Amino acid sequence: MKWKLIVVGKPALAFAKSGVEEYIKRLRRYAAVEVQQLRENGPEENGKRALAASEGCIRIILDERGRGLTTATFVEQVQTWQMNGVKRAALIIGGADGHTDETRAAADVLLKLSDLTLQHEMALVILLEQIYRIHTIIKGEPYHR
Repeated sequence: MKWKLIVVGKPALAFAKSGVEEYIKRLRRYAAVEVQQLRENGPEENGKRALAASEGCIRIILDERGRGLTTATFVEQVQTWQMNGVKRAALIIGGADGHTDETRAAADVLLKLSDLTLQHEMALVILLEQIYRIHTIIKGEPYHR
């Protein structure tokens, strides 16, 4: 499966940049991963650009109104998509003002990573780590233990 992470803003914190680079490097042996950064232009414009960038993909939109998944449930969902022939998934992380109702309505999955509000750089690193964890679980490798 190809993963496309669409994020408003780009990591400015050194540890976040390092974390993004590390997990992208680790993921190369399992899947193609692309991170597309969008310049902050307000929720409406951000949403339009994110939806355009995610055309043809399963859309997973990160939002505080979304449902929380356990890692095990996320693994099951990814395996189901793979068995159903899904080739591309886009994960969309909004800006400081979040997503519009229109953007949320376009989601195939509305996902929250935590009950806590996460800064977008932290959310990106956590999301990449979870994608990596999912792939190690699917392959039966020991990372997730």
